Amino acid sequence: MSKSVIVVGTGNAALCAAIAALENGAQVTLLEKADQALAGGNTKYTAGAMRFAYDGAADLLPLLRNPDDPRVQNADFGGYDVEKFGSDLLGFNDGRPLSEEQEALVNLSGETMRWLASHDVKFEPIYSRQSFEKDGRHVFWGGLTLAAENEGVGLFDMELAAVERLGGTVRYNSAVTGLVTEGDQVIGVLIGDEVMHADAVILASGGFEANEEMRVQHMGPNWKAAKVRGTPHNTGDGLTMASAVGAAEYGFYAGCHATPMDLHMADFGNLDLPAGDRKNYRKISYFLGVMLNADGARFVDEGANFRNYTYAQYGAAILEQPGQFAWQVFDSKVFDLLYAEYRFHDAHFVEADTLEALVPLMTGVNAEAAITTLDAYNDAVDTQAAFDPTVLDGKATDGLMPPKSNWAQKIDKGPFRAFPVTGGITFTYGGLKVDANGGVVREDGSTVAGLFACGEIVGGVFFAGYPGGSGLTSGAVFGRRAGYGASQS
Repeated sequence: MSKSVIVVGTGNAALCAAIAALENGAQVTLLEKADQALAGGNTKYTAGAMRFAYDGAADLLPLLRNPDDPRVQNADFGGYDVEKFGSDLLGFNDGRPLSEEQEALVNLSGETMRWLASHDVKFEPIYSRQSFEKDGRHVFWGGLTLAAENEGVGLFDMELAAVERLGGTVRYNSAVTGLVTEGDQVIGVLIGDEVMHADAVILASGGFEANEEMRVQHMGPNWKAAKVRGTPHNTGDGLTMASAVGAAEYGFYAGCHATPMDLHMADFGNLDLPAGDRKNYRKISYFLGVMLNADGARFVDEGANFRNYTYAQYGAAILEQPGQFAWQVFDSKVFDLLYAEYRFHDAHFVEADTLEALVPLMTGVNAEAAITTLDAYNDAVDTQAAFDPTVLDGKATDGLMPPKSNWAQKIDKGPFRAFPVTGGITFTYGGLKVDANGGVVREDGSTVAGLFACGEIVGGVFFAGYPGGSGLTSGAVFGRRAGYGASQS
């Protein structure tokens, strides 16, 4: 007799869990808190990029919707092996060794992508954001090469189609409010007053980033001001329910994925906008200029690494500044290199022909100190090294704190533009401990029978940040694991 499995949520992790459980012969129902238009959790708000280990272009071709695109033959994808992925994650661990969860993410990333492709979830190279044209070729950098066709919305649509082909069902407007237990075993869920029984329940309901009270509790008062980039429905419900049946808190509750965002964007990511427009509230070309806080001071090394490796921390760093905002300053030498988000019709910026005229337009900034900072930065730039955005070019400042370690060009060619930014929170890192089958673990190390978890609710995967594109891959890896585990329980 086939198992009955309830999946709480409909984001990438939830859908991957459902696909895996259906593959294993289970009967699967997904319960979604939102209506159909807002289903999909945070997945729809993403750009659909997924980081995974691969050896070269031959590993990518079977994943592509259009492998015959002539640009594919004109691209240098390089390789990104398990060791490099692990090393990149390790760089965000603040001295911690790789966790069991990180080891699983790294080692299972490639096979999980191939598994998705086998269910007609297809991808395309990220030409516009992860490559630069050099000598007539698209040179990819930073190990992140593919995104789902039609970004996060496309990923959701393709995964949902796979679920439906396999016979899974979705109920919308069905917020799960509690877990039903019999002894120490979870045997179903509450949907308001309704009881729905199942052999296994998979929590894939996201973190607590949309819960202001929990953000302040776990992350501190500055996080009250954070813009919520994604769904308004990730309010920590699954964590609360799991805790009520004895699940252990696990992972880094003070951490989250954040990114610099337009200071004046609306909360909750503007899902009413077309997919291609939603990402335009991000402001992640800071590596081509400098960022100044209200005191007129720089506060990060804008060129420490490719932006894939810094934007999550720098979104958080902005929220640590006075007033929880900053300004990104550029000159006209780099206008054509700024990502399209800086030319979005709703992008907020000020412009002037001189820095002396620009700085007073930067609301909330100490203008005199800002000019002093910009002059000191320009004086410290190494004018001998060549600027090359396709590599860590070593074009740095000398004797400046904080330094700018790469891509340091003088800001000296008018007109000049400055963009106001704040920190946008995407998802939280603290969550639940799961075992190798995706089962939820108690403080004493035992598992809560019948209860599984995946996606952003799983702790121990990220700590001080992560290389871009790892979040969706994590959801798929742990979703697949939980789906198989729940259908075998």
